[in-house]
Amino acid sequence: MTPSAPAPAPTKKPPRASDRFVAYVFGLCESKQTRAELRRGLGLPVERCNYLHRYLVPWTAEAHPDAKRAHYAVAALIAARPRTARDLPAPAAADGEGAAARRARGNLGASLGRAVTQGVLKPATAESALHLMSRQSADAIHPSLPALTRQLLTGGIPVDWAVLVEDLASWDHYRDRNATAWLESYFRITSAQITSDEPGAEIPDVTEENQR
Repeated sequence: MTPSAPAPAPTKKPPRASDRFVAYVFGLCESKQTRAELRRGLGLPVERCNYLHRYLVPWTAEAHPDAKRAHYAVAALIAARPRTARDLPAPAAADGEGAAARRARGNLGASLGRAVTQGVLKPATAESALHLMSRQSADAIHPSLPALTRQLLTGGIPVDWAVLVEDLASWDHYRDRNATAWLESYFRITSAQITSDEPGAEIPDVTEENQR
C-alpha cells in the first residue's frame, strides 16, 4: 500500500501592518532616550510632535491624516506605559486581516470591561467614558487616552495597541461602527461576570465572545 503524501502545512499569513508598527514601536522603546522622545507626543496633534517625526515618518509619510495621527498617538501611549507594563513582553502579532480578525481581538471596550470585572474601574466610570467617546470625534478622544490607558495599564489591564491604531484611524469615518463594537465588547465581558455569579456558571473566553 502506497503511503499517502503528507498534507501541506497551512500557509501562515503575514502580520497585519498595525501589528508590525506596534512591534516596531516596542523595539524603539528599548532605548530610554527614544522612549522619552516618543512620550512627548502624548495627547498632541501631529503638527506638535516634532520629536516623533524621525521615527514615524517612514510609517506614515503617505498615510491619511487620521491614520497618521492614530500612529503618532499610539506610539506616544506605548512609550508612556508605566514601569510595570513596560516589564511585560511585547505583544505577539496575530494572523489575519479584515473585520473578522479584528472582532477576534480585544478593543478598548474589551479592556474597559476587564477593568470593571477586575475591580480596576467602577462600572459607572467605564460606561460614562465609553458613552462619551461614542459621541465624540477623534480630535476629542485623543487627549483623553493618556490618562485612561495609564489607569488600565497600572491596574494590569492590557490594551491591544494594534486594534487601537486601526480604530482611531477610522474613527471619524466609521464612528458608529467602532463605538458599537466597543460597547458590545464591554457589555459582553461585564454581563459574563454577572452570569458567573450564578452557580455553575463560567466566564467565557474573551476571544470567543468577540467572535460571536
